[in-house]
Amino acid sequence: MILLLGATGYIGEAFARELRQRNQAFTALSRRDVDYTRFDVLLEYLRSARPAFLVNAAGYTGKPNVDACETAQADTLQGNTLLPATIAHACEATNTPWGHVSSGCIFAGAKVNRNGHLTVEKDLTRPELKDLAAKNPSAILGFTETDEPNFSFRRPPCSFYSGTKALGEEAIHGIGQGYVWRLRIPFDEVDNARNYLSKVQRYPKVYDNVNSISHRADFVKACLDLWKLRAPFGIYNVTNPGFVTTRQVVEKVERILKPARHFEFWESDEEFYRVAAKTPRSNCVMDAAKLLGAGVKIRPVDEALDDSLMNWRREN
Repeated sequence: MILLLGATGYIGEAFARELRQRNQAFTALSRRDVDYTRFDVLLEYLRSARPAFLVNAAGYTGKPNVDACETAQADTLQGNTLLPATIAHACEATNTPWGHVSSGCIFAGAKVNRNGHLTVEKDLTRPELKDLAAKNPSAILGFTETDEPNFSFRRPPCSFYSGTKALGEEAIHGIGQGYVWRLRIPFDEVDNARNYLSKVQRYPKVYDNVNSISHRADFVKACLDLWKLRAPFGIYNVTNPGFVTTRQVVEKVERILKPARHFEFWESDEEFYRVAAKTPRSNCVMDAAKLLGAGVKIRPVDEALDDSLMNWRREN
């Protein structure tokens, strides 16, 4: 039996759906039934239930976006740092393998290859870098699992949300038999307030940047496949290989969905942060080579985006 925490959340419900499709026995544990944020309670439950694997999809993201975490810092710290540490220690004590949904939002920018010389560029909105990403995408390289997070409390500025996610990874490092699965900007074909494609369509103005992103079903399949394949424990960037700019996503939306609206973009970072955002945003490119090297199959980002938009289902 697999134990699933956070099954009612946007990513947790995708785990539940995929586990049902695999006919995999699982228990979706609710905090109302068992307060798994308490170490002694979770330890007792694990000793009694003896799950073969634990999936932690619980956390605190803030609604409607990470700005909300700036005013709910206790909840954010509890959900993204203290809870993963509690789970990791309880799993270690019971010899339970586990996986934790982390985030690639602990990075900013990408590595840029200029004539064989690699530099880290945190601001990909600079005109010359946006031009390079469009004309020579092979020159833009993603962060790997061995790179130190550069959008964290240790490497400010960062959002409080990103800081707690990076701190969460530090808190569980080396504890027991665990996977750390890094998600980035989830999307799929179902209209939802948490879906990146829905957000892009609903923004009055769109913020153009460069990002790796994760198709929701592809993400949970890849996470479970790592366990199924018994891939080595550790950190994995679980994004659809490649990256896209927001402008490219808008172009796909216009071409495939043909919405009855004209998309406008913020003129600059300065305007976006002055008018629409309270805290810095993570925009980054991730390297999924380790995931692919483990034998996990996942679609390139362009294919996943086109498929989502061609099968788009609007919210009722």
